[in-house]
Amino acid sequence: MSHKPIATVLMLAGLVSAPAWAASLAATDPSEPMPEASLLAANPPSSIESWSAGSATLVPLMAADMQSSHVTSVAAPEDIAGGAVGKPIDDVAFVKQATESGRKGVSAAREALPQLKSPELKRIAEMLVNDHSNANARLSKIAETKGWPLPGPQASVPADSGTASTDFDAKWTAEMIAGHERSLALYRAQAQSGEDKDLRKYASDTLPTIEHHLEELRSLQK
Repeated sequence: MSHKPIATVLMLAGLVSAPAWAASLAATDPSEPMPEASLLAANPPSSIESWSAGSATLVPLMAADMQSSHVTSVAAPEDIAGGAVGKPIDDVAFVKQATESGRKGVSAAREALPQLKSPELKRIAEMLVNDHSNANARLSKIAETKGWPLPGPQASVPADSGTASTDFDAKWTAEMIAGHERSLALYRAQAQSGEDKDLRKYASDTLPTIEHHLEELRSLQK
């Protein structure tokens, strides 16, 4: 039996079992560069292999991002007292602010009386001295009953005299309006959300007086 048919059969079998890219390589001139695009097109990498190849870069970035997010979430400042500020602390703070504000109002009105030229402003200044003195006395009594501290007395600062009477009157009126607006916001907050019922009642009872003062001052503002 001749060996040529057997060799021919084996060669044909080899061509059949060879990969498709091998046949294309055989048809390509050896001097031409290897068709890498053809190889990639014939054997595209799977999606899992593609993700794995880039994971060396993605994983460090993801880890850095997670670490940054963690630091941001735990870096929020905590309450110094170790918990939420309670309403009794708010009540004590109100007593301090309201007392200081009331004392300044009485002092500013009393010291301005000799310098004010407008009869209406003089009348309002006298009203402020009387009303704020009464409110301060009532607030001090509540604080003493509760055992809350009161701010110490402060040295009075003489009111600045203007170069002209109208300048002083206008300046004093503007200062009194600004002070009463701050007091109005302070007393409203205490009347609505204060913890101590006696202090809430005091704030509610004093609010109409502050509102009346503010209305009178605004009506004379030039």
